[in-house]
This record gives sequence, structure tokens and C-alpha cells, in this order.
Amino acid sequence: MIGIDLHIHSKYSSDSVLSPGTIIKKAKSEGLSAIAVIDHSSVSGARETLREASGDNILVVPGTEIRTNGFGDLIGLFVYTRVASTDLYEVIDEIRDQDGLVVLPHPLRSHSAVSREIMDNVDVVEVLNGRTARRKNIGARQLALLYDKPMLSGSDAHFGFEIGCVRTILSGVSSSLEELRKSLIENDRMLVGRESSPIVHVLSFGAEIIGRAKHVRPNGKI
Repeated sequence: MIGIDLHIHSKYSSDSVLSPGTIIKKAKSEGLSAIAVIDHSSVSGARETLREASGDNILVVPGTEIRTNGFGDLIGLFVYTRVASTDLYEVIDEIRDQDGLVVLPHPLRSHSAVSREIMDNVDVVEVLNGRTARRKNIGARQLALLYDKPMLSGSDAHFGFEIGCVRTILSGVSSSLEELRKSLIENDRMLVGRESSPIVHVLSFGAEIIGRAKHVRPNGKI
């Protein structure tokens, strides 16, 4: 059995303050065997975390989270190259072209209606998200059951104390990214953890404001 948290944001997301080194240190202290760094429209955090984790006994899954036009967020796991498009089906194609997994995160939060056509193109559904209200997580689980999709849970961490507070426990042992990818589709799992306080959203908003302010030039331009 291994514990994984495949929804963590680094400082390369504007609303997170986590450095790759801090992510790895915290993940190891939480006893996690694998993590995924999935910054908004970027793979820079994932790449840096992969480099930082070299030699450490923890798997780092590279990925990204994309806000698609007219639908909402999609996550690409096992993705090493930035996804350029924001069109829903082009995003899916770009993830597939990299042999990545298409994950539908927090489907009842900030998404338009989820159709059968969309679900047919999704590999995994995140049904327990640490930053999503419980009733919406319950609805996400029902959606995954309806379409017979594998389920995933993740902290959606933007701060160190969130890492591992929600995790997926997979049966078996995955010693490589290839084995982990297969396990996410095929193996039995338990979804462990509970939703965070809404205060984390306020903290993220503050972090984003501070981050933007640091990039403002003296003349007021970014």
C-alpha cells in the first residue's frame, strides 16, 4: 500500500508559496510515496521538483492544471511539456499526445455541466478535493460512479500544512512512474482525509495579491 497526493501547487502557481524543496520535505515527513506538482498552465514547478527529488525515495509525477475555455479545469498527469491550448478537446489531445492521464478535478466546483462526451474523454475523476465543500465532493463521487471512472483524492495544497491532508492509498507498491500510472487506472484504492477550512482560500488570495505586488515595477506596470 502506498500513500499519494497528486494535487499540489508550487510557487509557479500565483496563489501558492511552496518551493519544490519544501514540497518534497513535507511530503516525506507525511509518509507519502508519490506526489504530483500541477501548477496552473505551467510545468516549471513539476520540472524543478523532479530535479530536487533526484536521489530521494519519493516519486514525483509531473503535471499541470489548465483552465479550459467554457468548461473549467482539467489536470494532465505524467505531462512534461506545457499545454498550450485552452480549448477543452485540444487540451485533452495535448495531454494524450504526451501519453498523460486526463484527470477531471473537483468537477462540481467551477465547471459547467459535465456531459457524457466529456466523461468519455476523462481517465480519472478527483472525487475528494481538500479545498472543495463536502457536498460537492459527494456529488463528484456520484458522477464517477455513474460513468464507472477510477477515483482520486488530492489535497489541492497551496501551503505546506495542506500536503497529505487528503491522499489516495493505492494497493500494491509502485516503484516507478510507469507502475504508478498503471495503478491509478487499475488498482484498488482508499480515499483518505477531510476537507480543509475555507480559510485556506483567503490565504491563497492573499498570497496571490502579494505575489503580484512583487512583480509590479515602480511605474505601476507589471
